[in-house]
Amino acid sequence: MKATLKYMLLILGAVVFAYPFLWMIAGSFKPELEINGFSLWPSKIVLDGYRAVFTKIPILRALINSLIVSLSVTASVVVFGSMVGYALAKLEFLGRGALYLLILFTMMIPFQITLIPQYILMVKLGWTDTYLSLIVPAMMSGFSIVLFRQFFAGVPQALIDAARIDGCSDLRILFRIIWPMSRPVIITVAILTFMASWNDVLWPLIVIRERTLMTMPQLVTIFVTGGEAETQLGSLLAAATLLALPVTLTYAFFQRYFIESMASTGIKG
Repeated sequence: MKATLKYMLLILGAVVFAYPFLWMIAGSFKPELEINGFSLWPSKIVLDGYRAVFTKIPILRALINSLIVSLSVTASVVVFGSMVGYALAKLEFLGRGALYLLILFTMMIPFQITLIPQYILMVKLGWTDTYLSLIVPAMMSGFSIVLFRQFFAGVPQALIDAARIDGCSDLRILFRIIWPMSRPVIITVAILTFMASWNDVLWPLIVIRERTLMTMPQLVTIFVTGGEAETQLGSLLAAATLLALPVTLTYAFFQRYFIESMASTGIKG
């Protein structure tokens, strides 16, 4: 009886959380007059919303821009974050504890505080309206360092000592021995970084003015708030669906590793 009640509550919770997303997808295929209803099934499937999105804004170009930026940021965060995490977990050097505390402190600083100094720096370097302004400031993440450090701390020291006896350098130990053992945490950092980079709107709005360089969230935001959608709810839902789909599919595909890593690093809800 308790198990049945538990599963009923879980199913109810899943429906409550999934319904808005399913309604958004269904609404993007509905005729305009039917969108305000609660039904998930349209009387007929129309593509007017998607046609408007692809016609009025360079959505495919924005998709490519978002992929370039998000994948570049994700790759750099995984590589550099794992290097710093390995150093903090397995290397002995002066000030290691203080450095780790400093990294934790930077995670407490709101992004808005560093927004203006970062923008001034981008202007001084001449990086505005370039991919560099979107990629370079996000190449390192304090949260990824913490995750990697927590995970690497559980790697047996004897394994690392044996590799050093065989003549392996620390970089080779990290990328050839520890990385293959760290798939859950690598995938978790990659998912979180990709999602954060993909969904970022404020920073691209500040440093990017060239329409051909705009990311997908930035272009969709301008499409929605700038009047190009012409108050057509179908177009707004189509744009939102296209924006959410890549991140949703990525998380759905890798969620098992995400949960495994959160459990193994001790970061639980």
